Amino acid sequence: MAADSKKLVIKVTAGADAPERCSQAFTVAAVAVAGGVEVSLWLTGESAWFALPGRAAEFELPHSAPLPELVDGILAGGRITLCTQCAARRGIEEKDVIEGVRIAGAQVFVSEVMGEDVRALVY
Repeated sequence: MAADSKKLVIKVTAGADAPERCSQAFTVAAVAVAGGVEVSLWLTGESAWFALPGRAAEFELPHSAPLPELVDGILAGGRITLCTQCAARRGIEEKDVIEGVRIAGAQVFVSEVMGEDVRALVY
């Protein structure tokens, strides 16, 4: 089956608290988008902060791609979603997030992962 007929849903639960896991999720998502895969990246837990302007630029991990570049790459051909509950717990509203990021809840997540030809990863 061709890569463009499949969808990859990635849920990243880690942020600066687990930088290698966080970087892996964003890297895999960006590489998949670059390869023509339909990608939906979900920001949950501590990764929720990366939905805010400038927060990705604060993230540093040696020998990894800069997070702002990965975010731009994902948004260029994929979708980034911030978990509704995670946003609410952090006081983040729709008006606060970077352009291209939506806020949605578990019902939308479940709908995405239950689709035909979908692969899901959790970091």
